[in-house]
Amino acid sequence: MRRTNLFYSKIILFGEYGIIFNSKALSIPFASFYGELSFQNQYKYTNLEFAEKSNKYLKTYLRYLREMDCCLKELEIEKLEEDINKGMYFESSIPLGYGLGSSGALVAAIYTKYAKEPIPPGRKIHQDKILELKNIFAMMESYFHGKSSGIDPLISYIQFPLIFHGKEKVSTALIPRTKNANGDAIFLLDTKQVGRTEPLVHYFLEKYKEEEYRKRVNEQMIPLINHCIDSLVEGKHNGFFEYLTQLSDYQLRYLNPMIPYEYQSYWKKGLESQDYILKLCGSGGGGYLLGFTRNAQKMKSYFKERGENIIMVYQG
Repeated sequence: MRRTNLFYSKIILFGEYGIIFNSKALSIPFASFYGELSFQNQYKYTNLEFAEKSNKYLKTYLRYLREMDCCLKELEIEKLEEDINKGMYFESSIPLGYGLGSSGALVAAIYTKYAKEPIPPGRKIHQDKILELKNIFAMMESYFHGKSSGIDPLISYIQFPLIFHGKEKVSTALIPRTKNANGDAIFLLDTKQVGRTEPLVHYFLEKYKEEEYRKRVNEQMIPLINHCIDSLVEGKHNGFFEYLTQLSDYQLRYLNPMIPYEYQSYWKKGLESQDYILKLCGSGGGGYLLGFTRNAQKMKSYFKERGENIIMVYQG
């Protein structure tokens, strides 16, 4: 069972875009950013303008939930409305439009507090229950993106890494730590821009209608995603970085509109030097880029010298 009312952000390490067409996906909770449902009171110090804006947004979201039969079936809508009318808001440090699942954390928080018969989270949760939760969350989160896989709120709710084997199989995962002397690391690179998911997903789906593009996705991108995930969880780090390099190169070539132009030179530099490798974090277009390195100190020095903001996700 949950021991906290905090709902963490998430990072999709691999599988953005590919999961749409049944690639694997690997997603982890990221506790550096989080949110919680809250009320204003005399002992709580927060940004009043933010709280009022969030409350207003919840009122709009409530209207959406009322229109969805699935949500009416699963949630205590009247209780939710009562609390929203009392000024409830979502206190969150998760940056919006940064690919870290801000809406997913909100959905997980609402389900936890207002579900009529909540499915208990935990590492030992049965796969059938995971898939049931995923479907509920997909419906609840579709308000924010037009269409949702349900992955973001699922990670925020369960708070364990998950591997998605296409759409019908999900399993919890462990990522082995490494003993590389120079320090393997996963990091986030801040592009200082806000990304928008819906138009980028639309672009990808339109390109997928083209025969040559579709063939590349199916024969190159999806196998590379699957190889990255398999080699990472199996602890085959040399093979992992080989597949990662190929995937990074693929994204630079064929998902180029999702990479902010100002950061494409960093992307290319990483591929050339192998000091670090960049890939998309979520749908792209801004927010964070996800990075991997086998020499954490060298990578940190490189970006620090250029005034770039790095957030460490993992360091071996």
